[in-house]
Amino acid sequence: MEPLSPVRLEPRPDTSSSTESGLRRSMGPRHLVMIAMGGVIGSGLFLSSGYTISQAGPLGAVLAYLIGAFVVYLVMACLGELAIAYPVSGAFHIYAARSIGPATGFTTAWLYWLCWAVAIGSEFTASGLLMQRWFPGVDVWVWCVIFAAVLFGLNAVSSKFFGESEFWFAIVKVGAIIVLIVFGGAALFGFHPLSEAANHPSLFQNFNTSGGLFPNGFTGVLVTALAVFYAFSGSELIGVAAGETTDPATSIPKAMRSTVIRLLIFFVGAIAVIAATIPFEQVGLDESPFVTVFSSIGIPFAADIMNFVIITALLSAGNSGLFSCARMLYSLADEGHAPRALKKLTRRGIPMIALSVSMLGGLASLISSVVAPETVYLALVSVAGFAVVGVWMSITASHFFHRRAFVKNGGDVAALAYRAPLFPLVPILAFSLCLISLVGIAYDPNQVAALYFGVTFVGACYAYFYFKYGRKARISQPA
Repeated sequence: MEPLSPVRLEPRPDTSSSTESGLRRSMGPRHLVMIAMGGVIGSGLFLSSGYTISQAGPLGAVLAYLIGAFVVYLVMACLGELAIAYPVSGAFHIYAARSIGPATGFTTAWLYWLCWAVAIGSEFTASGLLMQRWFPGVDVWVWCVIFAAVLFGLNAVSSKFFGESEFWFAIVKVGAIIVLIVFGGAALFGFHPLSEAANHPSLFQNFNTSGGLFPNGFTGVLVTALAVFYAFSGSELIGVAAGETTDPATSIPKAMRSTVIRLLIFFVGAIAVIAATIPFEQVGLDESPFVTVFSSIGIPFAADIMNFVIITALLSAGNSGLFSCARMLYSLADEGHAPRALKKLTRRGIPMIALSVSMLGGLASLISSVVAPETVYLALVSVAGFAVVGVWMSITASHFFHRRAFVKNGGDVAALAYRAPLFPLVPILAFSLCLISLVGIAYDPNQVAALYFGVTFVGACYAYFYFKYGRKARISQPA
């Protein structure tokens, strides 16, 4: 562990219309909630939830998502206190640099940037493939270029314009989830007027499988933990946008509470309905579980509706990811750990060069998936899966050391605008559960590459930092 950086107890930075660095504070709680929801609700829920159910069983999948939602709450509690203490853009690595050490901050930033850069490339490809359902004569690469241009444009105008676009993207996805929970739940109680099927499962009869409540044992829940955590990734985007939020002390806690409650209802509710409707032996990755449920309750054009929703979900997640990537590069440059050109802002306060480099990173990931799918792309995807949990661990560790240093230096915890409850239990428990999930993937041959590549990448980042900047690197303190 690196020695603690000194934490100076100074007044919370002024939250005026713009930050000292030129980024505009133009987003409120509504934007923050939908940015987080937009980043979270993606292919992890609409497609990969089938994998979780097939591996953990119906009850195991619900438990896995409940555990995931609980961990999100713990991480968000830590994040809230840090985001108000350091309301800056690209905040994760700032938290780690201030509270743990500069090398950890550097590593956290590149982990998160790579995570979203890989996701952006994957989402362009997946969206292009889905568009071929309606336009089979148009090549996938054409759609990739179109979607890349659209998302770049949404991010290049202003942070408020990005927030508004993400709000409406998220509305589509949330609407699909609400329809699934309401109509799918009603069908489990016997009300499915659009379907003539007489053998629709009732209540939770599918939970009692031939192999019992946990057909693959409780280890199935542990093995799927990383996949579930990855499905919840994006909730931490509230911290990334802290530097462009009006009145962070009020907006961030409000957005945090709303996000956690909605994720709990939407994710756990959707998984419960899917697991109760589809026998776990039949659910998989060949078809979205949402399509299967909608078809079973008789909703017309279910496949086309969900095709549209999933494309929207992918583009929404890509939109949030591009925003996050650009802010991470901008913040690294601001700290002196990336080329200073990445700090350059437009008149509207957009880090255009950082945004362009991030888009190129996403496109490079896309190209590697075609040129070197078994080598370069496999390594990138593996590190991206590891990065989500790694960043959460960084956030919780940062909170632990921040609060401890704050108190040691004479700070009054009761005077904090927001404080995480039950310190130090919350950060320690969150860190431990994330660590357990990483240990669990060592037993899953489908995910173990994430551990190998992830640990190697983290080690490489630390080694590069110490080689390039030395142990005596100093991080500038907030004014």
